[in-house]
Amino acid sequence: MTTTAQERVAYFNGEIVPESKALVSFRDRSFKYGDGAFDMTRTFGHKIFKLEEHIARFANTLRYFQLDPGMTQKEMIDKSMEVLEANLPLIDETEDYWVGQRVSRGTDVVGGDMWEHDGATVVIECTPLPLKARAPLFKDGIDVIVPSVRRTPPESLSPRAKSHNYLNLIMGDLEAKAYNPAAWAILLDMQGNFAEGIGSNFFTVKDGVIHTPRSQFVLGGISRETVMDLAAGLDIPVVEDDIDPYDAYVADEVFLTSTSLCICGVRTVNGKPIADGSTPGPITKALMDAYVDFVDFDWVSQYTSRLEA
Repeated sequence: MTTTAQERVAYFNGEIVPESKALVSFRDRSFKYGDGAFDMTRTFGHKIFKLEEHIARFANTLRYFQLDPGMTQKEMIDKSMEVLEANLPLIDETEDYWVGQRVSRGTDVVGGDMWEHDGATVVIECTPLPLKARAPLFKDGIDVIVPSVRRTPPESLSPRAKSHNYLNLIMGDLEAKAYNPAAWAILLDMQGNFAEGIGSNFFTVKDGVIHTPRSQFVLGGISRETVMDLAAGLDIPVVEDDIDPYDAYVADEVFLTSTSLCICGVRTVNGKPIADGSTPGPITKALMDAYVDFVDFDWVSQYTSRLEA
């Protein structure tokens, strides 16, 4: 982030304030129990990506969790834009933001407490994308490790809702990084099929067909849906089905999608090279090019320009 004396701002319970003033009580239910939800998009060349779709998905999450943010979808969109516009002067033209909305059920009131705010805690914030840290992924590809931790099944809590309680995914990620600090964990579901990782969806390519886990078992990422739409435009078939480790090991290509990465090729799964180990494969590359054209911004070069010589 560009060094300046100015501080980023965030929307916090009705006001736009400096980030250092957006302080959540230790009695907030999201801090105590993970009783909250969030959504996240990014900017491309400072232009926000599919904000309306993200907020619509967030509204479904809030409805599922019975969380009332006390504002309409339009108000959340407008405030997200206001926060973004206020923060854009803090980054240069080569940088971009995550833009996130966060809602918790609010503060647990105990005897004698006098809290200034009643109801849900609502935060809208910007975070600079970790472009330099993730740049090597676009040169070398991602190493995926499948941990022993399984994804929470939909019978317990639907993964289609984006909860603040990420411990299930975090435990899997910690296990994977104990083997390879640079690895990305992709958890299996309770039937032994690929589900998802922290903020990432999983795809394989075999014999010209793209495969991805069924929507019931994963968060329906906006980037995931975008890639599926782009594939349709390229006449590449996409199938939602069960993908077990064997399917990944013998795939012609594997890639991940996420808000920040958009699309990035995978070079190994559990240490086993995908095909010849080179990445991205031809279909992954075609989708990356189509994504760049779709957003009218070369986010691949945005990452690779930060590779150290």
